[in-house]
Amino acid sequence: MSTRMSATPMARPLTLVRAAEIVDPAPAMPAWLVEPLWGRGAVGVIGGAPKSCKSWLALELAVAVASGRPCLGRFAVPAPGPVMLYAAEDAPLHVRDRLEHLCQARGARFDTLDVHVIVENSLRIDRAEDVARLRHTLDRRRPRLLILDPYVRLQRADENNTTEVAAILATLRMLSRDFGVALLLVHHARKSSSESAGQGLRGSSDFHAWGDSNLYLRRRPRDIVLTVEHRAAAAPPHLTLALAENPPRLELSDSEHTDRPATALEQRLLAALASGPRRLAELRTEVSARKESVVAALHRLEAAGAAARHADGWALMQR
Repeated sequence: MSTRMSATPMARPLTLVRAAEIVDPAPAMPAWLVEPLWGRGAVGVIGGAPKSCKSWLALELAVAVASGRPCLGRFAVPAPGPVMLYAAEDAPLHVRDRLEHLCQARGARFDTLDVHVIVENSLRIDRAEDVARLRHTLDRRRPRLLILDPYVRLQRADENNTTEVAAILATLRMLSRDFGVALLLVHHARKSSSESAGQGLRGSSDFHAWGDSNLYLRRRPRDIVLTVEHRAAAAPPHLTLALAENPPRLELSDSEHTDRPATALEQRLLAALASGPRRLAELRTEVSARKESVVAALHRLEAAGAAARHADGWALMQR
């Protein structure tokens, strides 16, 4: 009597690469999406208690990335690009109004703003069909930034269940990596917490651990404190914001607008521009620096109101 052995398929080995051969897939891109608030291709959270202006800050970032205008009127956007946005708790017309007001405040053109709003009634990251549709849309649109607001409307998992939360966050990180898109997740913090900002996020501690760039908002009686956190970069000092009107927007408090000493590269660029407008290629030659460094420095000067982009290059701002 013979016994028949069932064939076992040959296991496929894991993909390996020598460490020295790992290369940046986009070496010409700046390290920052919004400097120094959000890294290029970073995933992370805007967290805060209810009514702490999380959605306002998310839309501020959307307008900055899509238009190239400085975020909050100050922080440079080295490589602007398209933005996709899902605002589960706001009607599309409400989102439009907020974006239009922010464009007015930042001097950006609303009619050409490259922000696409997802207008589905429901988008669930714990549902395979929805993830497939999102993946297909990302592949077609190739945005620089994807904003999902808020987490609680994106799934039906128990936010205190580490296993369930980890699976959802892993899906989001995979989407970010596959399409090279920065991914911003708006998530609630506990209404009152004595813990650090990251540990004060509602639910599993995986939210805090997951983020490459995280922004935390804490409302006080007269202002809002913004805390920035990065996995692989130094964080700036706390910032103080206020919700302004006419048009409605978030603004840095006056104390945040103190003059910052120009770096050596910025000083060389200002000296080169002193004799007249220059194209980027001319500036690179004059200051003898890499394109990425020159572009980042020019954006910082633009955010500080010292330089401006024109059709034929860069020029000093007239004061």
